[in-house]
Parts: sequence; C-alpha cells; structure tokens
Amino acid sequence: MGVLNCTPDSFSDGSTLGLDELVRKAKRLVAQGADIIDVGGESTRPNAVPVAEAEELRRVMPVIQALVQAGITVSVDSMKAEVMRQAIEAGVSLVNDVSALRFDDASMDVVAASGVDVCLMHMQGTPQTMQHNPRYDDVVSEVLSFFEQRIEACIEVGIQTSSIILDPGIGFGKRLSDNLQLIVNIDRIKQTFGLPVLLGVSRKSFLASMTQADIHNREVETAVASAIGIFCGADMIRVHDCLAHHKTATVAAQLCDARLHNGKVSHG
Repeated sequence: MGVLNCTPDSFSDGSTLGLDELVRKAKRLVAQGADIIDVGGESTRPNAVPVAEAEELRRVMPVIQALVQAGITVSVDSMKAEVMRQAIEAGVSLVNDVSALRFDDASMDVVAASGVDVCLMHMQGTPQTMQHNPRYDDVVSEVLSFFEQRIEACIEVGIQTSSIILDPGIGFGKRLSDNLQLIVNIDRIKQTFGLPVLLGVSRKSFLASMTQADIHNREVETAVASAIGIFCGADMIRVHDCLAHHKTATVAAQLCDARLHNGKVSHG
C-alpha cells in the first residue's frame, strides 16, 4: 500500500501538490510496486488538527476520481462516513479507518451497504490525545480484545468477515515497547481471527527512538520492521517509499514461504 497524503500537515510527507502532481506521484508509486494507493485528506499524526468534512472532500475526491479513472486500485483513509460514501461511489476498493468505524456513527452502515473491504485499526484515544501517556497491562491481549469487539460490531450490521482487514495501529497510542510487542506478535492476531493484517510502520517516531534518525532518514528502520512484520504474518505493508519496500516485501515473503514450506521457496 502506497501512501498518498493530500494534506499540508502529515507527519512525513505533507504537501500542497496540485491534482496533476498527486496523480503523477500515485502512478510513480504503482510503477515502483504499490498494489493499492491509500488516499488521505486528514492527517492522523499525534496532535493533528481535525479537518472539516467539506475540506477533506475537496482534497481527496478529485484525486480518487482521477486515480480510479486511470485504472489504479485505491483505498480511502478517512474516519468520516460521507467521505467514505463518496469515495466508494467513485470506485475505491477499501475503506481504511484509523478509528475502526467508531468515529462516525454512520460509517458502519455506509461500509455494510457498499460491500467494499474495510481496514479496522486499533488506536488508544484520538489523534489529538493518543500519545499522551498511553498505558497497557498487556498490549497484545488488549488489542485482540478490541478487534474481537469491532469484528462482532461489524458482523451485526452486515459487514462480511471476509471483507475485514486488521491493523494493530503501530504508533497510535503506543509506547516503544507496545509497538515492538505488536509487530512480533502479528502471528497471534492471524491465529486468533484468521484475517489479513496490515502493518504500517513507515518513518514513524518509534523507529527514531531506537536510532535517532530524522524523519526523512528512516527507510532502513522501516524496512527492518516491515520485514520482520511480514515474517510474523503481515499481509500488507503501508509505506511512503514503494520502490525500497517492494523489495523488502519480496525478500521477506520469500523467507516466510521458506519457513512455512520447509525450505521449498515459491518462484511464482
């Protein structure tokens, strides 16, 4: 999953690019190996300022329409039901909601009625509060419990289990130790629910807490964390630099296959 932020204040690559530039960037990400482009119009970095619905729609809808028309598979990164609805009408394949369909009461019905896939992410608090002293007794067990509740809520409104993807929410209301525990225990999430897992570690601050690298020099750290996540069962990685991390995913997936198939590596 390649990240395409249509925001001026995202933590890593906020921009004021015009429509043509954003479309060119998305096409470049696809050429570099992205299978899906995640379009977002509201930053969810720590302490981010909320964006009005009308402004978020203004930012993302022309981009989504242009990408779908170009034959690119698109997901919409949003917590707002109306943004989801219009994006789905425009042809997005996946709703990627950091609130796990909790922020907007209407969002669950929008997703259920559409039949598109949905990514449910765990977050303690909100983007405005999530890094204000987060605490867990057992982060993996608590995230599993959260997913169980959200999956049940989705099923109740008619969302198919086969449409659900899970994201442990690295960096969203987590300490360094919490992030590390979640990455190395992705297999527990897979074994518990039997659903695909999305891992998003790209350039996040927990990496810098280990290496002190600035935000534009964390690709090696991103690659290591992503590779280990894939080895532990992650099905998709959400990244800013698709060229580097397509290679990461390819090698990590081959190593994972070798472990699962007693050294018989698939060359498909």
